[in-house]
Amino acid sequence: MFKKVLVANRGEIAVRILRACEERGLRTVAVYSDADRTALHVRYADEAYRIGPPSPKESYLNIPAIIAAARQAGVDAVHPGYGFLSENADFAQAVLDAGLAWVGPAAEAIRAMGDKVTARQLMIAAGVPVVPGADAGLSDTEAVGVAQEIGYPVLIKASAGGGGKGMRQVNDPADLPRALAAARREAAGAFGDDTIYLEKVITGARHVELQVLADQYGNCIHLGERECSIQRRHQKLIEEAPSVAVPPELRAEMGAIAVRAAQAVGYSNAGTVEFLLDRSGHFYFLEMNTRLQVEHPITEQVTGIDLVKEQLAIASGRKLRWTQADIQIKGHAIECRISSEDPYNSFLPAAGRITSLSEPTGPGVRLESGICAGFEVSLFYDPLLAKLVVWGENRAEAILRMRRALDEYRIGGIHTTIPFHQQVMDSTRFQGGQFDTSFVDGPDGFRLSAAPSQNLTQVAAIAAALAEHERAQLAVILGSPCDEQGLRISPWKQAGRVGGVRSR
Repeated sequence: MFKKVLVANRGEIAVRILRACEERGLRTVAVYSDADRTALHVRYADEAYRIGPPSPKESYLNIPAIIAAARQAGVDAVHPGYGFLSENADFAQAVLDAGLAWVGPAAEAIRAMGDKVTARQLMIAAGVPVVPGADAGLSDTEAVGVAQEIGYPVLIKASAGGGGKGMRQVNDPADLPRALAAARREAAGAFGDDTIYLEKVITGARHVELQVLADQYGNCIHLGERECSIQRRHQKLIEEAPSVAVPPELRAEMGAIAVRAAQAVGYSNAGTVEFLLDRSGHFYFLEMNTRLQVEHPITEQVTGIDLVKEQLAIASGRKLRWTQADIQIKGHAIECRISSEDPYNSFLPAAGRITSLSEPTGPGVRLESGICAGFEVSLFYDPLLAKLVVWGENRAEAILRMRRALDEYRIGGIHTTIPFHQQVMDSTRFQGGQFDTSFVDGPDGFRLSAAPSQNLTQVAAIAAALAEHERAQLAVILGSPCDEQGLRISPWKQAGRVGGVRSR
């Protein structure tokens, strides 16, 4: 096992990985931009190194700066987390070229699965079912022909894409040219590559993904599925494990296909194979994420396996400790992504200082957070602040536990998505498991009830301030010394004032 690990990331995932390293007895190194100088992950690590200005391109995407920090710190390995450089094959190779271990799959696997067109072709060759569509990069003229062939609605996707970037759904042929141009612009800006392809839209489908673990010796298993259908603009908002739409027989079938997909590219370490599941139970390969997923905690909750520790073990050359027969799904877990966005204003990103913070605790509650009171939330980075995860013996208990935990969660100073999650937990459609990927964005999608009035917000703020003042005054009184009769001396008398009162 390594002795010292650098985490090439920030926020809640950096803290998550740092904690796993500490539990393994490893020294830890954080990197930070100027905007994150006082961030939680910087405080948590044993050492921290500045890698540049706030802009991600000059800091968290700056490969030479991160490699220089790793050399200076004398680390053995680099863990990329997710986002930023986690699926950048050049970064993985640069880490290896520096003589360090890469906590992730081989650069060749990242390249193969990172190009969505190449991934489709590999999966077809491996006998993995894929969504009907084009298998190569398309010109605009070719895209028009493919769309007519497979039928509308169609989905434009960026070949180098992910996270919903460069993706557009087109329902009407007249809208296709404009959507193609917009998708290419967004893809070029996000990935430096405007190559696109088309897929048929599977109406009423669920987004279901399978977690896989593979070592360097050809052993590969799956850890069950996660339901990720509650999305907005292709960005996941709520995840749960297991899926209410996946019975044990289907789980075994999808899991076997996911393992086959991973083995087709010689995969090693943790990865996720994503599928669309239609109403009749047929499933289609979407993509493979060659990294740790944001929603990995819910798999950990229902399997009891720490995925980050397994990543570290696999990267150090150890064999998998588990066989497929060892994997048992117990209970139900739900994750809510808490972001600095205003759900009452089209999820507009919010920035500012967190003035107060009260975090939920109690049985079955897990919080993955990268914030603290006084933390400055920047618009430079992804708005994800924390992931609130709960476990219950069944789905009903998990929903009730999440409702309680959300009610306890207080983040002052900025807008967050907590109200959205509270209302989803109260939704009868969600509670009944009657949803698909159109739950939020569809024409009959979920809609928030009216936001609290500004007057009520002001009243609540004043009441909170008065309550805090009362607590402070009580603390002063209770902290006063006693006289010879055992009665507390008034703080006014202590200050030399006349006419003070005494209190017991």
